[in-house]
Amino acid sequence: MPSIMLFEPEIPPNTGNLIRLCANTGSQLHLVEPLGFSLSDKAVRRAGLDYHELTHVHRHADLEQARAAVPGRLLAFSTRGTTRYDRVDYRADDVLLFGPETRGLPDDVLETLPASQRLYLPMVPGSRSLNLANAAAVAFFEAWRQLNFTGAK
Repeated sequence: MPSIMLFEPEIPPNTGNLIRLCANTGSQLHLVEPLGFSLSDKAVRRAGLDYHELTHVHRHADLEQARAAVPGRLLAFSTRGTTRYDRVDYRADDVLLFGPETRGLPDDVLETLPASQRLYLPMVPGSRSLNLANAAAVAFFEAWRQLNFTGAK
């Protein structure tokens, strides 16, 4: 099952929403510090409702530690991506990486990956970006669809 990794997330409700998404899909959520909030933050808990206990949330001190713990293919999502998200053949060991809400993934992270692993979601011209939780949900469901919704009823 692909997993979702958030690099330095800043907005608690987005992480809470992704906790809920991961609980309902059987995926794992990886958080790369520093976090812009505490996981006990009321906004995280409200958005995640009672799904915290049903989700495997892992915290990592930095991206290097996260990559050591989660060795699958890294697919980085960015408005500066070069490959459209639906033109990838997703694999069960993929790690879908998303950057902080206010600035996205840094160039030094994106530049370590080949163009085929720097993905974007299409938007109309003049748009800045999608909400982090929405973007992650769109990307995850495309990956899961390609994997025939493994584990779903």
